[in-house]
Amino acid sequence: MFEFSIKSGHPEKQRSACVVVGIYEPRRLSDVAKRVDEVSEGFLSSILRRGDLEGKIGQTLLLHNVPGTLADRVLLVGCGRERELGDAQYRKIIQQATRTLHDTGSMEAVCYLTELNVRGRDTAWRIRQAIETANATLYSFDQYKSKRNSTRRPLRKIVFSITTRRELNLAEQAGREAQAISAGVKLTKDLANLPSNVCTPSYLAKQAEDLSKKYEKLTCQVLEAKEIRDKGMHTLLAVAKGSNEPPKFIVLEYQGAVDKKHEAPVVLIGKGVTFDSGGISLKPSDKMDEMKFDMSGAASVLGTLTAVAELQLPLNIICLIPAVENMPSGTAAKPGDIVETMSKQTVEILNTDAEGRLILCDALTYAEVNYKPDVVIDIATLTGACVVALGAHPHGLLGNHNSLIGDLLNAGKYSYDRAWELPLWDEYQEQLDSRFADIANIGGREGGAITAACFLSRFAKKLHWAHLDIAGTAWLTGKEKGATGRPVPLLTQYLLNRCKDNFQPQPPVETDAGIERE
Repeated sequence: MFEFSIKSGHPEKQRSACVVVGIYEPRRLSDVAKRVDEVSEGFLSSILRRGDLEGKIGQTLLLHNVPGTLADRVLLVGCGRERELGDAQYRKIIQQATRTLHDTGSMEAVCYLTELNVRGRDTAWRIRQAIETANATLYSFDQYKSKRNSTRRPLRKIVFSITTRRELNLAEQAGREAQAISAGVKLTKDLANLPSNVCTPSYLAKQAEDLSKKYEKLTCQVLEAKEIRDKGMHTLLAVAKGSNEPPKFIVLEYQGAVDKKHEAPVVLIGKGVTFDSGGISLKPSDKMDEMKFDMSGAASVLGTLTAVAELQLPLNIICLIPAVENMPSGTAAKPGDIVETMSKQTVEILNTDAEGRLILCDALTYAEVNYKPDVVIDIATLTGACVVALGAHPHGLLGNHNSLIGDLLNAGKYSYDRAWELPLWDEYQEQLDSRFADIANIGGREGGAITAACFLSRFAKKLHWAHLDIAGTAWLTGKEKGATGRPVPLLTQYLLNRCKDNFQPQPPVETDAGIERE
């Protein structure tokens, strides 16, 4: 990650490799650009009049030796129409500026884009988003390439500008939060991008143990197959049966609350299927390589815990990761098998490719039995149906507790890591009826993302519980294939909100889903 600092000051006085200012469409100077134009006696205005830059988002123009300034270069960045500058546009502007600085040899820069007026957003938000977006733009995963594409003079440091010194404390706190979240996102991406012959359940367990050694408030316990069996987690074991890789059940405990022993913890559960072939219900071969990303829920839990530990948040947090590999073999679970869960409910496995819910249900029961959690959130690349319903932009969100759902939606809006609520109505439960067991593990094609959550809800009746389906958001496919690091920003923001002295559960954000819950 790059270094950053925050300060206020006039652009013409900055001794830097580059000063970055914004240009609105059509060919309008931002307030900072106007000051540069004044000291340069109309240098920028003359360039804009010639039509060198219109100001559209994504346009950049690098100028050298601008009169009246001390910087080697001035980078003009298109910001679109001022009145239309919202969250998404701001992130695109920062992304383009970062990429241009990195590619043109500006090893350090002073960025004034954080002074742009983004609708409804304050300085702290702009600083945090700028740092997170810049880190994401500079991320690369090339450790398995024999010849790496290295930039000769990479971007190493950015100074972000604030309007007045009065904002310094809030801006610096936002910067600390951004770097912690970026560290968590990077760990999540690194783990998810690893090939499955490296990132096995045992490897995930080792990473969790390493985290506990790095941070004082963290402890780690890894349950092996015998301990998992002794605790009655037979659905978890059923998924692992077909693989030579032994299953692991990873328990990480972070104790940061002032009253460590008595404050009810937040439990985060991450699906850790390190490769999902589908088992006997084998997946199509097309894009099966992307099933290494099926442990992205587990990776995001470890990433979120990294951000929490970096910030030393005053919370108690339990992270549970059931880690398995789902493979076809002579020992694999078969369609039609019936297995008993840790909760003693029986499940008829109609499709071995609906394996995520089988490991998560035992984790939910483990959380209920061993802790008295305030809330439980599971994170999983659970259903292709969620991708069909929502695409690649929002996470699917379902749950049984209004306040928790509302808090997660609000955290997603602030962090620009958004979720969308789907209905969890009793009518969907009927699709999971089984003639031979208490419950079937699939409910048919209709409403697949919802019936998957309905399955999990059967094991969360005594919990304040929410489920994040990240099947469409955990990684990008195609030319830009790779992990996104989501939903680390959303989860960390939710936990940050809980830490505020005046924290009150927020009412649910209204959607068109028409949720009805008890």
